[in-house]
Formats: sequence, structure tokens, C-alpha cells
Amino acid sequence: MINKQGLWFVTLFSLILVLGIYYVTVKDDDLLALAASNTAQNEKEVVETTESSVLVSLRIKEEEELLAEMESLQTILLDNTASLQEKNDAYNSLQTLNTNKGREESLEKKIKEKYQLDAFIKIKNEQISVTIAGKEHNSSLANNIIRSIQEEYESQMYIVVKFQG
Repeated sequence: MINKQGLWFVTLFSLILVLGIYYVTVKDDDLLALAASNTAQNEKEVVETTESSVLVSLRIKEEEELLAEMESLQTILLDNTASLQEKNDAYNSLQTLNTNKGREESLEKKIKEKYQLDAFIKIKNEQISVTIAGKEHNSSLANNIIRSIQEEYESQMYIVVKFQG
């Protein structure tokens, strides 16, 4: 019986073989025409996306803090002199950071889909900070956002919504 590693090897090898044969048999003129048409399509498909500079700066700051914290936790995990308890705590903290990052992204996506607003969300312990990029400072909108975020959690969370315009 063939194992998974052998199956993957055979699959990838056969894919490379087929692509190699295709590359050898295709004429140079066809490749140049394909490349030219591909670049022409890419030039036509210019999509502009703009996001509030406040949200961008918040995201960059959060990424830097997250990377620094993850790096310090990984240092503890790789340290030979660290105790087993310290390593377990560091591992659990890394898992919590990854889980929170995923939740932040899913909540941002939910707000984008439901309210058509760009948002930045930061989760720290039981506190959730939501920054909305918008000119409209509406308390009923903020309450609706708080309710939709609270739906995702079983326990009561402390949720703050700020508007940045």
C-alpha cells in the first residue's frame, strides 16, 4: 500500500511532468502571444481600494505589537532553560493570540458585509475595541454593531465602538 507522502510525490511529479511536456511542445510564438494578452488584461484591471489612513495605521501598529509579542513567546518556547510551566503558558498565549486574530478578522468581515463599513477590531481579554471609518457618528448604529458582535460570544464582553472620520 502506498503512503500519503508517496502519493503526494507521485501526484506532484506527474503534474511537473505534464507541465514540462506542455512547455516543450508549445511554440514560442504562442507563449509570447499568451504573455502579451495576459499583460493587456492586467493593465485593464486596475482596481483602486481606499481605506482610512487611521485604520491602516491602527492595523500596522497592531501587527507590530502582535509580532513582537509572538516573537517573545517563541523565544520562551525555544529556550532550553525555561521550565515546562513557562513553555506551556507561552504556548497557550500563542494559541490565544492566533484565535483572537482570527476572530478579529471574522468580526471585521461581518461588519463589512452587514453594515458596509470599514472597521478595525482589537480583542484583548474580555474587551473588544471597534474603530469604524466613517463620517456618520450614529449611536443606534453603534448599538447595532455592539449587538452583532456580542452575538458571537456566549459570555458578556465589554465592547467599545469609536468612529474615526
